[in-house]
Amino acid sequence: MVKSIARKLQTTSLRFFKLLLVLTLFIIFYFLFALTEPELLRASRTAAITLICFPVVSVAMLKIYGGFPIGIKKTKEIVYSASIATFLADAITYAQLVIMRFNFPNRSYLKDFFTLLGILILQIIAINLFGYLGNYLYFQVNPPADCIIIYGTKEGLPQFISKISKYKKQYKISALYDLQEEDLKRKIRHCDAVFLYNLNETDKAWILEYCYKHDKTTYLTPELSDIITRHSHHVIIDDVTVLESRISGLTFEQRVFKRAMDIIISGVGLLIASPIMLIEALAIKLEDHGPVFFRQPRVTKDGKVFEVLKFRTMIVDADKVTKRLASQDDDRITKVGKFLRKTRMDELPQFINILKGDMSIVGPRPEQEEITEKYVEVLPEFKYRLKVKAGLTGLAQIQGKYNTTPKDKLIFDLIYIEQYSIWVDIKLILQTVKVLFKSDSTEGVVGELPEGFDNLREDSAAENNG
Repeated sequence: MVKSIARKLQTTSLRFFKLLLVLTLFIIFYFLFALTEPELLRASRTAAITLICFPVVSVAMLKIYGGFPIGIKKTKEIVYSASIATFLADAITYAQLVIMRFNFPNRSYLKDFFTLLGILILQIIAINLFGYLGNYLYFQVNPPADCIIIYGTKEGLPQFISKISKYKKQYKISALYDLQEEDLKRKIRHCDAVFLYNLNETDKAWILEYCYKHDKTTYLTPELSDIITRHSHHVIIDDVTVLESRISGLTFEQRVFKRAMDIIISGVGLLIASPIMLIEALAIKLEDHGPVFFRQPRVTKDGKVFEVLKFRTMIVDADKVTKRLASQDDDRITKVGKFLRKTRMDELPQFINILKGDMSIVGPRPEQEEITEKYVEVLPEFKYRLKVKAGLTGLAQIQGKYNTTPKDKLIFDLIYIEQYSIWVDIKLILQTVKVLFKSDSTEGVVGELPEGFDNLREDSAAENNG
């Protein structure tokens, strides 16, 4: 009872803290802008609309970019996402003010730019203060959860542990247990949370039920069946409860709207990016006088093969020199190519693929035909990615990193396919902004393991060598 009250009080406090953040950001924007435009301090339509616009857009953007997850994410991640959300809220609110420009006679856009720049700097300072203070206070009250990992096989376990161990303030891994461990139920009762890794459905079911019975938080690595069940609908037939998983694909209206969105965004994107693309083409040509574009067969919806178009970032005939998947520090990548890859600007020509209908703005990453076939051999579920068109951006592209496993990327893609909606596409398009200004993680495959688990690295190496 006491824990329940404390949890509710903490939830209320966090909501108040986030509300205070939005209020602070609003005050900085509204009143600093009002210093250069007294109209905002008078009772007017412009003032009223702005009073509504910024808070609504700010809350919406913060929700899209993670909702200021105090106690869940690292402070840098929170600050980075919230800063992008606030920048977009500022831009949209300012655009609304520009539309109502008749209330701002003889306004200087240069003056507005410096005002907005000053506002954004102050807002980022406020976001940093709220982020660091919020996490500091949260972790003072909430120590790391005492966690155990129950695993079926050790394959990939070191990587899994190293990723969890990055969040030391949230999780403390106290022990690893396999299914043959003696008195496993007692050990579950004496921890705060349980991670389930690589378990078969039967073992997963009884452990989840036992954790539920004893109020233990559980985390599990999902399989295809978990994703399908997650998006099922609750249906009652007579007095029997069943979960309905209806696989019908996109409706006619969704297909029309998605295609229209692809055409509009890719068309506008090509128009806006054309000067940048011209500079990219010149830079590539001047470096080694080779071809500007790179073309390669890729697989899209229903296994259809198309020719993807990108700016060339490798030396000419790179595959003939060494045929392998590109890595981050690949010596075949040119100087211009390194910059283009880091900023993702090498993918701008794919707007042409989208206009042609081979790709969509949002969808799974288009893979080579040979790689797709190899993945399907190891992961038969990989073929389900082909239920939708390949995309320029997507959940796997946004959430994945250089060392994200093919299986984890597949899970991201399947989650997107199963939860598809126009709103999801819009959210992912906006979230892509984060990726454009943030380089992928360069962490190693195994990474740092917590103290006491170094033997797992040796076990993993032995298994791979065997």
